[in-house]
Amino acid sequence: MSTTLLARKVCSPPRLDGTLSDSAWQSAARSSMFVDMASGEPALLDTQVSVLWDDENLYVGFWMQEPYPKAHLSERDSIIFTENDVELFIDGGDCYYELEINALGTLYEVFFVWRDAYQRGSRFDIPEFDLLSRKALSFAGDFDRKPESFWWGTHPRGPRWAFLDWDFPGLRSAVHVEGVLNDSSERSKGWTVQLALPWAGMKHLAGGRSLPPKDGDFWKMFFGRFQKIQTNSGEGQAAWCLTPHGVYDTHMPERFTEVRFVE
Repeated sequence: MSTTLLARKVCSPPRLDGTLSDSAWQSAARSSMFVDMASGEPALLDTQVSVLWDDENLYVGFWMQEPYPKAHLSERDSIIFTENDVELFIDGGDCYYELEINALGTLYEVFFVWRDAYQRGSRFDIPEFDLLSRKALSFAGDFDRKPESFWWGTHPRGPRWAFLDWDFPGLRSAVHVEGVLNDSSERSKGWTVQLALPWAGMKHLAGGRSLPPKDGDFWKMFFGRFQKIQTNSGEGQAAWCLTPHGVYDTHMPERFTEVRFVE
């Protein structure tokens, strides 16, 4: 299933307060509801996303229905997906960027470079991506305990170098909870997230594309949500996204949503 999300250009930057209440967001093209990442079936709770842009920034807004919002991880770069979160990935061809954020506003960021693209003299052979000084880790995807994919993972391109200490230059974020956080005695409506990512920080992700984009340009992005679900047999974690992947694996850029930038 292919999904295209329109990103409309704005004349002035939207207010960054996390509420997504100003006119720019109200008139933005809203996505359809998120679905189960593997099956494509409707998600239990409503999640939608919109993308805006101007000559300075990419703006992403998430709306999450959640009657009892919870978030406890407060240290930056904690493993946020172990609790409830929303996620943004941006594909750069030979690399991609991952961002996760919870209802406390705690961020987790990683920059991935495909190992087959990391060559001597390549555009990644620079101090910013030095494997030793940056303590890069080899990442092959989800661990499935099968001998044939134990080291290399299941993706056709194989492993990636993961730079856990990479932070998006100039990133700004805001979260708003419409209700109460970490209190199951009172029902809430949900929470919203707003992100502003400067185009100036995307030089490695652009891969020769125009920054800012031109009218009609396409980028591929992943918009996802991980959610703890309580059942009679215990607690499980649901994985929802805008464009289903067929498997529970977020690290599949070829399955990301197409974002089309329009004036």
